[in-house]
Amino acid sequence: MCKSEANDTAKILGLLGLCRRAGRLVCGTPQICESLGSKKDIRMVLMADGASENTRKRLSDRCKYYGVALYAVKVTTAELAHALGKSGELAAVGVTDPSFAKGLEQLFL
Repeated sequence: MCKSEANDTAKILGLLGLCRRAGRLVCGTPQICESLGSKKDIRMVLMADGASENTRKRLSDRCKYYGVALYAVKVTTAELAHALGKSGELAAVGVTDPSFAKGLEQLFL
């Protein structure tokens, strides 16, 4: 990972931490899929590179069906969980706030 990629990853994790403290984050694949299915306002989904193939396919299919952007973050599931103050592993998060989603999207472009 080059220095700019590491810097972008740190910015992404920092924004996700702010988003969690603001209560604008859905954590975990089952909760994301449930929120997408019940038409809650998930603006984008971020998935850890360490997510399993099953999780990748599940999230990819759901996001494509509901028209929600899906991005991969170059972190492990443990690093994603740690950045959000959770123990264990976390494969994906869903951002519900449009401003946070726009800010995060700029980091992927």
